[in-house]
Amino acid sequence: MNKIFTTVAVSIMSATACYSLPLLAADTVEKVKSENQAITISQDKQRLIEKLALISQFSADFNQQVIAEDGTNLKPSSGTLAVKKPNLVFWQTQSPDETTIVSDGDTLWFYDPFVEQATAYSVNDSIANTPILLLTSTDMSQWQNYQVSQTSSDSFAITSLLPDSRITSLDLTFTPNRAKLSSFAFTDATGQKSVITLSNFDSKTSIPASQFVFTVPEGIDVDDQR
Repeated sequence: MNKIFTTVAVSIMSATACYSLPLLAADTVEKVKSENQAITISQDKQRLIEKLALISQFSADFNQQVIAEDGTNLKPSSGTLAVKKPNLVFWQTQSPDETTIVSDGDTLWFYDPFVEQATAYSVNDSIANTPILLLTSTDMSQWQNYQVSQTSSDSFAITSLLPDSRITSLDLTFTPNRAKLSSFAFTDATGQKSVITLSNFDSKTSIPASQFVFTVPEGIDVDDQR
């Protein structure tokens, strides 16, 4: 699948354990410290979920920069993006090569006109390897596959807990004090990182349903992976 797209319920420690930390045995101290970290992760995940809940849809232009594992900058690309809950996505790269990704809620289509092929994936099966779909999902159970940490007041890091995930991490950055996504970046299993910067972000204008419908062009081969 195209690399465009790459947390867990945790325990809550009691207040008594927090205040008793200096009196605990060494191995218990380490356990408490670990649980403290778990609390932070849980709170961070909740903050991110609350931010995303404020965005029911948006459209934007994007610029994408891909950085290889050795730090080499690969050819940049640009295009348009539209997202709408639940599970509707339109992504079209216009330069330098045209590719289109469309999710109609049930099927995720990846169309590459250069190779004259369209590939169909199940959306439910794709979320595990496509964490950007967390922006559109209303299924809270999907978050069990990811860990979240808040890296700044407006930035969050999402890490996959699945050992075979193609996308290992996803970083989201919001415009300060606003429910507006300004950029996101994801790293795949090979160490390659893609940084997507958004412009002309619009969460108010209604997006037509037809935006999320993909019709296979005449003469194009279909690889059905559903």
